[in-house]
Amino acid sequence: MPVRVVTDSTADLPPEIACELGITVVPLKVLFGEETYRESVDITPDRFFQMLREHPVHPTTTQPSVGDFLEAYERLAADADGILSIHISAKLSGTLGAAQAARAALPKPCPREGPEARAGWVEDEGPEARAGWVPVELVDSGTASMAMGLAVIKAARAAQAGASLAEATAVARDILGRFRLWAMLDTLEYIRRGGRIGRAQAFLGSVLQVKPIITVQDGEVYPVERVRTRSRALQRLAELALSFPAAEEFVVLDATTPEDSDWLEGQLRAAHPQVPVTRARLGAVLGTHCGPGAVGVVTLLAP
Repeated sequence: MPVRVVTDSTADLPPEIACELGITVVPLKVLFGEETYRESVDITPDRFFQMLREHPVHPTTTQPSVGDFLEAYERLAADADGILSIHISAKLSGTLGAAQAARAALPKPCPREGPEARAGWVEDEGPEARAGWVPVELVDSGTASMAMGLAVIKAARAAQAGASLAEATAVARDILGRFRLWAMLDTLEYIRRGGRIGRAQAFLGSVLQVKPIITVQDGEVYPVERVRTRSRALQRLAELALSFPAAEEFVVLDATTPEDSDWLEGQLRAAHPQVPVTRARLGAVLGTHCGPGAVGVVTLLAP
């Protein structure tokens, strides 16, 4: 039986790719006052960014529950040899902690020998015996969005091709060691409100017209530079993405400005016509912290 791959909704995976590769996406939640929405289940990016602009209360976000992960693991375990679960940086969210607690709560395999073999353990017979105790490998991606999403996609493709749990995990870790991620924010206000500003705190107090470029490094948000205009900031994203001699793949994504993604994609394809470019949309949870107008680019370096 195959290895199954699980991630969370902050991977910003294009839905068609998740469906094609059989990736299970456990949603985080966005709260507008008393109203709770599961990301990409109860609320679309379009609806979210409309509410972000219009709702009198700034939204908050919350990780999936332990029960959300437990349900996913138990369901997948009935038809899997192993589960690879890849998640947003533990420094940015408690999502990985919930996944760890769910793994710890799974039933254990029945001992095959000794007096404990029948003492309260599920017998190793039938589909019920398998549910919950296949090995679950957890990976802290140390990042978010499609930087993590690329690792999820590559691991899922390897699993579809017959990779073992150890092999699929190695694929994911390899990708996580080779990506570079940059994002341009229209303002730091949203990331400040959400408390995820990290070392980009140094940018606060800047002139309002300045467009900050940030990255995620060592699991935290770091400042890269401040650019005076939006057009120049987009140019810098392209320059940063193309600043390496060889790339295996690019990803461009935006919150509310697909025309910016169009332009970035054109720059990347002109420079490297043979390198694939994936398009993605910033979801509600990261959108809460990055705000409308955010644009991102990921470069996967060639091995």
